[in-house]
This record gives sequence, C-alpha cells and structure tokens, in this order.
Amino acid sequence: MHATKIDIPAETREQVICLLNERLADLIDLHRRAKQAHWNVRGSNFLSLHKRFDDLAAVLDEHIDAVAERIAALGGIAEGTLSAVTKRTTLAACSLESVSGHDYLQALSTSLATVGRSMRSAVDRADNLADANTADLFTGVSSDLDKQLWLLEAHFESDCSSCGCNRRQAIIQSNTNEALPDVCPN
Repeated sequence: MHATKIDIPAETREQVICLLNERLADLIDLHRRAKQAHWNVRGSNFLSLHKRFDDLAAVLDEHIDAVAERIAALGGIAEGTLSAVTKRTTLAACSLESVSGHDYLQALSTSLATVGRSMRSAVDRADNLADANTADLFTGVSSDLDKQLWLLEAHFESDCSSCGCNRRQAIIQSNTNEALPDVCPN
C-alpha cells in the first residue's frame, strides 16, 4: 500500500481495499455487459434499448471511477485490468449468442440485481470495518443500481393488465436467461 495520512489503520485499509476491488470487478464486468448489449441489440425496440444500455454504461462508468478513486485514496491499487476483473467478478458468465432486446434486458436485469445485492452486503461489511466513507459510497452505488434496475424492468411492462397473464412478474422473478415471449401469450 501507498503511504497516507488517513486515520484508518493499515490492516483495516487492506481489508477495505480488498472489498472495494471485489465490488470494482463486478461494476466493470456489468459495465462491459451494458456496452455489449448497446453495441449488439437488435429488434423492434432497438433505438430505445440502444440508448438505455448506453445510459446504463455511463452511470456505471461514474461508479467505477468513484470506487477506484476510493481505493487510491486509501493507499491501494485499483485492480481494473481484464485479468483482475475476470478473477474477481461474482457475475456468472454471459452468453454472446442472443441479440434480442428482451434477452439483453433479462440478462442485464439479473446482473444488476446481483451487483446491487453485493453492494448492499458491502455496505454492512464497510460499516463493520468502521469505514463510514466507504459504506456511504457503497450506499450511493446501491441506490443508483436499484434505480437502473427499475429503468430496465420497466421495459418488461406489457398490456397484460386486462388479461392477467402476469408475464412481467414471471420475467422479473426468473433467475435465468431463458427466453420468454416478447408479447403477451393471450
């Protein structure tokens, strides 16, 4: 670690830096998935999803920078290389096969929910290490990820309120990337 006058003990800083690098890997992985979707999405909702995925990537880029800078402020090294991210990410591998908007929405919403859950857990871990600033950073990221998840899940809405097919609920509750129909089955 680099020397710093921050009044957090070196041992605690090491633990916090490790925690920050874990979350950094997830954010970078999620960012790359958003750009993958942005570049490759096809279908009737292309334009709105192309923009939504790029907006998501821009939000994630800001959080990536904030987490990496917190690592540096604590005297650590931000591990943002592809090999470091590959080793640390908690996200399951994603498919490169599909390019449908629905499939990208499903995959990204699942990944966002996973990273959001990890961020909320990181808030508690940072609190237990008595680093309120890092806990606050994670809280802000978590809150923003929840908003981004809502913006993605809003695309699952359909005109099913009259038929009661619960298609949206089935999509959101699904923890897989299995394809579901883009239109109401009724």
